[in-house]
Amino acid sequence: MIQVEGLTKYYGEHAAIRELAFNIDKGEVIGFLGLNGAGKTTTLKILGCVLLPTSGRVVIDGYDAVREPHEVRKRIGFLPDTPPLYDEMTVGEYLAYVAQLRGVAANEARSHVTEAEEKTALREVDGELISTLSHGYRQRVGVAQALVHRPAFLILDEPTSGLDPAQIRGMRELIRGLKGSHTVLVSSHILPEISETCDRLLIISGGQLVAQGTEEELARALGGGSIEVEVRGERVKALEALAGIGPVSVMQEEGGGLTLRVEASPDMRPRVARALVGAGLELLRLDRGTQRLESIFLSLTRSGGAASKEVAS
Repeated sequence: MIQVEGLTKYYGEHAAIRELAFNIDKGEVIGFLGLNGAGKTTTLKILGCVLLPTSGRVVIDGYDAVREPHEVRKRIGFLPDTPPLYDEMTVGEYLAYVAQLRGVAANEARSHVTEAEEKTALREVDGELISTLSHGYRQRVGVAQALVHRPAFLILDEPTSGLDPAQIRGMRELIRGLKGSHTVLVSSHILPEISETCDRLLIISGGQLVAQGTEEELARALGGGSIEVEVRGERVKALEALAGIGPVSVMQEEGGGLTLRVEASPDMRPRVARALVGAGLELLRLDRGTQRLESIFLSLTRSGGAASKEVAS
């Protein structure tokens, strides 16, 4: 669906992004991560045909974004970090207007609006003025305007910005529901949401792509990895049994149960199980763990990502 090759953008002598290269397959949901100033917004605007690159190539659904921007715009939906809303319109009026701007035929506009409202849970506020909506509903209207013309590719820039926990959960379910029928690129600073909704990650630092892959692949490439175990028995016995296998931290201790994280490679699981059972403990659970996304992100973006270039693939 998306091919990016050597993408570079200069503002004067400053390179906002340099030589970005990645592919996104049809139907994927991709998380796009980076610190403030890393080049995320510049990249999203180029993909959305809002900015021209200095050099490089972007192909979306077979069309070149520089040579054929009008064809590309027909195939993308863009939610910028501040949704482009008109407060004096009702939700239905606004979405019908956006559908018209996007080239949807007049006799099909109502069905497009209804479909977008159903996907974003906005049917109940179709006749409400946008000025009266809560922040969470305004974000949903922003997503709906990006969806109303049934684009193949969706760009969502900070879709959960400013939402409360319940609204974040609703947005997470919304994005999950788009998977398969749309290709989605999500930029967000709320890392747990990226972890729970995205198939793969693209991580940018200092204008360069420093890593791409699944969360598990990135953790493995960084030498991370852990084993989580839940046992019933004495804490002292458990810690003694695992001495020498790897650093151990107690994650939870409650009602005679103990949850431990052992910093060790997944192929150490048989040895961990034998050690715990041999110490007379009841082994309730043993899982392969990985570095959490926050630690992966910080490892890859500190010092401009210079130490993590080998992770990019």
